[in-house]
Amino acid sequence: MTEYLPDLSFVTPDRRGRGPGPLGRAVLVLLWLAIGVLPSVLAIADLRLATGRTGTPGTLRIVSCADLGQGRYDCRGRFTPDSGGPVVEVAASPDSHAGDVTRAQLTPEGDRAVPAGTRGVLAALTLPAVGFGGLGFLPYVIMYWAGARRGRRAAVAGGVLVTAAGAALAVVGMVAAYS
Repeated sequence: MTEYLPDLSFVTPDRRGRGPGPLGRAVLVLLWLAIGVLPSVLAIADLRLATGRTGTPGTLRIVSCADLGQGRYDCRGRFTPDSGGPVVEVAASPDSHAGDVTRAQLTPEGDRAVPAGTRGVLAALTLPAVGFGGLGFLPYVIMYWAGARRGRRAAVAGGVLVTAAGAALAVVGMVAAYS
Protein backbone atom coordinates (compact mmCIF):
# COMPACT_ATOMS: atom_id res chain seq x y z
CA MET A 1 0.00 0.00 0.00
CA THR A 2 2.81 2.42 0.82
CA GLU A 3 4.23 2.12 -2.69
CA TYR A 4 1.18 4.10 -3.93
CA LEU A 5 1.57 7.01 -1.50
CA PRO A 6 4.02 8.97 -3.68
CA ASP A 7 1.33 9.04 -6.41
CA LEU A 8 -1.21 10.72 -4.12
CA SER A 9 -1.19 14.47 -3.90
CA PHE A 10 -1.95 15.77 -0.42
CA VAL A 11 -3.71 19.10 -0.13
CA THR A 12 -2.86 21.29 2.82
CA PRO A 13 -4.49 24.62 3.58
CA ASP A 14 -2.31 27.58 2.73
CA ARG A 15 -4.27 30.10 4.83
CA ARG A 16 -2.45 29.28 8.07
CA GLY A 17 -4.75 26.30 8.68
CA ARG A 18 -7.87 28.45 9.20
CA GLY A 19 -10.12 26.36 6.94
CA PRO A 20 -12.21 27.34 3.93
CA GLY A 21 -12.70 30.86 2.66
CA PRO A 22 -15.86 32.95 3.12
CA LEU A 23 -17.75 31.30 0.25
CA GLY A 24 -16.77 27.82 1.42
CA ARG A 25 -17.84 28.68 4.95
CA ALA A 26 -21.22 29.92 3.76
CA VAL A 27 -21.75 26.73 1.75
CA LEU A 28 -20.76 24.58 4.73
CA VAL A 29 -23.12 26.45 7.08
CA LEU A 30 -26.00 26.11 4.60
CA LEU A 31 -25.32 22.39 4.15
CA TRP A 32 -25.09 21.92 7.93
CA LEU A 33 -28.42 23.73 8.36
CA ALA A 34 -30.02 21.63 5.61
CA ILE A 35 -28.83 18.37 7.16
CA GLY A 36 -30.10 19.49 10.57
CA VAL A 37 -33.49 20.80 9.44
CA LEU A 38 -34.38 18.35 6.65
CA PRO A 39 -35.28 15.44 9.01
CA SER A 40 -37.82 17.68 10.73
CA VAL A 41 -39.38 18.66 7.43
CA LEU A 42 -39.55 15.04 6.30
CA ALA A 43 -41.14 13.96 9.60
CA ILE A 44 -44.14 16.30 9.33
CA ALA A 45 -46.33 13.69 7.60
CA ASP A 46 -45.49 11.04 10.22
CA LEU A 47 -46.12 13.47 13.07
CA ARG A 48 -49.47 14.49 11.61
CA LEU A 49 -50.37 10.82 11.34
CA ALA A 50 -49.21 9.92 14.87
CA THR A 51 -51.10 12.85 16.40
CA GLY A 52 -54.32 11.96 14.57
CA ARG A 53 -54.46 15.05 12.34
CA THR A 54 -54.51 12.83 9.25
CA GLY A 55 -55.48 9.24 8.65
CA THR A 56 -58.11 7.03 10.20
CA PRO A 57 -57.92 6.02 13.89
CA GLY A 58 -58.40 2.41 14.82
CA THR A 59 -56.80 -0.79 16.06
CA LEU A 60 -54.00 -2.70 14.38
CA ARG A 61 -53.62 -6.45 14.90
CA ILE A 62 -50.34 -7.88 13.56
CA VAL A 63 -51.10 -11.07 11.64
CA SER A 64 -47.67 -12.15 10.42
CA CYS A 65 -44.03 -11.14 10.31
CA ALA A 66 -41.83 -12.79 7.67
CA ASP A 67 -38.10 -12.97 8.32
CA LEU A 68 -36.32 -11.50 5.29
CA GLY A 69 -32.87 -12.26 6.68
CA GLN A 70 -30.13 -10.02 8.09
CA GLY A 71 -32.44 -8.77 10.86
CA ARG A 72 -35.11 -7.50 8.46
CA TYR A 73 -38.80 -8.33 8.72
CA ASP A 74 -41.90 -7.77 6.63
CA CYS A 75 -44.94 -7.48 8.89
CA ARG A 76 -48.57 -7.50 7.80
CA GLY A 77 -51.62 -6.66 9.85
CA ARG A 78 -55.35 -6.05 9.91
CA PHE A 79 -56.55 -2.55 10.66
CA THR A 80 -60.02 -2.11 12.13
CA PRO A 81 -61.27 1.50 11.94
CA ASP A 82 -62.96 2.99 15.00
CA SER A 83 -65.79 4.11 12.75
CA GLY A 84 -66.76 0.50 12.15
CA GLY A 85 -65.75 0.35 8.50
CA PRO A 86 -64.34 -2.72 6.78
CA VAL A 87 -61.13 -4.34 8.04
CA VAL A 88 -58.13 -3.35 5.89
CA GLU A 89 -55.03 -5.48 5.21
CA VAL A 90 -52.00 -3.23 5.75
CA ALA A 91 -48.24 -3.20 6.02
CA ALA A 92 -47.09 -2.78 9.60
CA SER A 93 -43.90 -1.61 11.24
CA PRO A 94 -41.08 -4.17 10.83
CA ASP A 95 -40.41 -4.01 14.58
CA SER A 96 -43.81 -5.61 15.31
CA HIS A 97 -44.50 -9.15 16.47
CA ALA A 98 -47.28 -11.44 15.31
CA GLY A 99 -50.23 -11.14 17.68
CA ASP A 100 -49.51 -7.57 18.79
CA VAL A 101 -52.58 -5.37 19.13
CA THR A 102 -52.13 -1.59 19.31
CA ARG A 103 -53.82 1.75 18.69
CA ALA A 104 -52.89 2.96 15.23
CA GLN A 105 -53.60 5.41 12.46
CA LEU A 106 -54.25 4.25 8.90
CA THR A 107 -52.48 6.39 6.31
CA PRO A 108 -54.70 8.34 3.90
CA GLU A 109 -53.48 6.01 1.14
CA GLY A 110 -54.75 3.05 3.18
CA ASP A 111 -51.63 0.93 2.64
CA ARG A 112 -50.02 1.00 6.09
CA ALA A 113 -50.82 1.69 9.71
CA VAL A 114 -48.51 3.30 12.25
CA PRO A 115 -48.70 3.46 16.04
CA ALA A 116 -50.75 6.38 17.36
CA GLY A 117 -50.59 8.39 20.56
CA THR A 118 -47.49 8.98 22.65
CA ARG A 119 -45.63 5.97 21.30
CA GLY A 120 -46.21 7.04 17.71
CA VAL A 121 -45.26 10.67 18.36
CA LEU A 122 -42.03 9.70 20.12
CA ALA A 123 -41.16 7.30 17.31
CA ALA A 124 -41.85 9.99 14.70
CA LEU A 125 -39.61 12.44 16.60
CA THR A 126 -36.55 10.16 16.48
CA LEU A 127 -35.07 11.42 13.20
CA PRO A 128 -35.83 15.12 13.85
CA ALA A 129 -34.12 14.71 17.24
CA VAL A 130 -30.95 13.54 15.49
CA GLY A 131 -31.06 16.57 13.18
CA PHE A 132 -31.70 18.90 16.13
CA GLY A 133 -28.74 17.41 18.02
CA GLY A 134 -26.55 17.83 14.96
CA LEU A 135 -27.18 21.59 14.97
CA GLY A 136 -25.82 21.98 18.51
CA PHE A 137 -22.31 23.15 17.64
CA LEU A 138 -23.17 25.22 14.57
CA PRO A 139 -23.26 28.51 16.56
CA TYR A 140 -19.78 27.80 17.93
CA VAL A 141 -18.40 27.13 14.45
CA ILE A 142 -19.93 30.35 13.12
CA MET A 143 -18.48 32.30 16.07
CA TYR A 144 -15.07 30.71 15.54
CA TRP A 145 -15.05 31.57 11.85
CA ALA A 146 -16.24 35.10 12.60
CA GLY A 147 -13.35 35.53 15.03
CA ALA A 148 -15.59 36.24 18.02
CA ARG A 149 -13.78 35.63 21.30
CA ARG A 150 -16.60 36.43 23.71
CA GLY A 151 -19.34 33.90 24.17
CA ARG A 152 -17.55 30.93 22.64
CA ARG A 153 -17.58 29.06 25.97
CA ALA A 154 -21.32 29.64 26.21
CA ALA A 155 -21.69 28.39 22.63
CA VAL A 156 -19.80 25.20 23.52
CA ALA A 157 -21.92 24.69 26.64
CA GLY A 158 -25.09 25.28 24.61
CA GLY A 159 -23.82 22.90 21.92
CA VAL A 160 -23.25 20.18 24.50
CA LEU A 161 -26.76 20.67 25.90
CA VAL A 162 -28.48 20.73 22.51
CA THR A 163 -26.55 17.69 21.28
CA ALA A 164 -27.25 15.78 24.49
CA ALA A 165 -30.96 16.68 24.32
CA GLY A 166 -31.14 15.55 20.70
CA ALA A 167 -29.39 12.27 21.51
CA ALA A 168 -31.65 11.65 24.52
CA LEU A 169 -34.82 12.30 22.52
CA ALA A 170 -33.56 10.05 19.72
CA VAL A 171 -32.96 7.22 22.21
CA VAL A 172 -36.39 7.74 23.81
CA GLY A 173 -37.98 7.68 20.35
CA MET A 174 -36.19 4.48 19.40
CA VAL A 175 -37.19 2.80 22.65
CA ALA A 176 -40.79 3.86 22.01
CA ALA A 177 -40.66 2.56 18.45
CA TYR A 178 -39.26 -0.83 19.43
CA SER A 179 -41.27 -1.47 22.59
